[in-house]
Amino acid sequence: MALYSYEGKQVDGKKVLGKIQAASAFEARDSLQKRGIIVLQVYPLNEWLNKELNLGVRTVKNQEFVLFLRQFSTLLKAGIPIVSAIQVSAEQTVSKPLKGALHQVKEEVNSGISLSEAAKKHPTIFPELFVNMIFAGEVGGNLDEIVDRLATSYEKQHRTKQKVIATLTYPLVVGFFALLVVTFLLTFVVPMFVSMFANMDQELPFLTIWVMNVGEFMTSFWWILLVVVFLILLFILYVKEDQRLLYYTDYLLLKIPFVGKLLQKAVLARMTRMMSSLFASSVPILDAVTIVERIIKNQVVNSVLKDARSHLERGESMTTPMKEHWVFPPLVTQLISVGEATGTLDSMLEQVASYYEEEVDAGTEQLKAFIEPVMIVAIALLVGIIVLAIMMPMFSLFENIS
Repeated sequence: MALYSYEGKQVDGKKVLGKIQAASAFEARDSLQKRGIIVLQVYPLNEWLNKELNLGVRTVKNQEFVLFLRQFSTLLKAGIPIVSAIQVSAEQTVSKPLKGALHQVKEEVNSGISLSEAAKKHPTIFPELFVNMIFAGEVGGNLDEIVDRLATSYEKQHRTKQKVIATLTYPLVVGFFALLVVTFLLTFVVPMFVSMFANMDQELPFLTIWVMNVGEFMTSFWWILLVVVFLILLFILYVKEDQRLLYYTDYLLLKIPFVGKLLQKAVLARMTRMMSSLFASSVPILDAVTIVERIIKNQVVNSVLKDARSHLERGESMTTPMKEHWVFPPLVTQLISVGEATGTLDSMLEQVASYYEEEVDAGTEQLKAFIEPVMIVAIALLVGIIVLAIMMPMFSLFENIS
């Protein structure tokens, strides 16, 4: 028996933290679920301590994991036995955490344990979606197809996520460097002219006085800005621990013009892509919704999925709560309803996922095309104001001299 630390949520949404003794991470998760706890993460105690102390839990990058899935799928399709395929995949991967986990999984599979059971023992390496779909492939005898479908699913999710991150990161990076330039001008360049302006026997323009005051404030009270940044970081950490604040934060993010729609489409694309993969792998609908609910981080969508799971447990349609919430457009609910009625949920959700992935692609390009000129104009305006504030008194001085 080993000691595991866990993070989870109660039925009312309250976050819970604790420790549990179990033979494996899977057994710990199973015991917690029987207590009515929705498990978010389970770590061996040493890994949990690493996480809390920021020493780094050994995880795998999405790109490396997708590459492993592609290689593993190709090997299985070529008729290579599972143990040999795992061995070759372990030798090929450059990810040390994945390499170590695959070597352990190979030994366990070689001793007679199924691949899904062996993977369950490494929750920080192999996601729950992977474990459940591998289990479905083992039962259905189509493991090579399942792994290929997994690779496609992760590939598309990763591509969509990267496009959204790149689009939203661009203005932050440009804004950060623009702030550095403006700070340099206000704290180093402007003070050089202050003494000269003080000796000028003339009234300074309002713009010049205002810029000088801002520069003086930043030079004298720079520590206030650091305190503000520190408080913002503390608030972000607090929000991550408070489910209600996290919900309202996600709600506000989804309501931001342009950006909110893009985030909504990205979340729906990821959700429907995962559901489609699970249903296509013959994972029961209730299990699939439960798995996706645990994976989706957006609390607004997560709360609707929680209601959908409750409806399924009562034998009702999962689209009932979706139809009542604005975050799920009619396109999603109608196609899911058709899929439920005709038994084609996997193909219907595949269509929805593909549609929203294309929408995210188009949305990121449109947002980028909008942001770039806005950022250029904003930066030019800020720098122009500072330069103008410096030059205006000098122009007046030259006029007086002439």
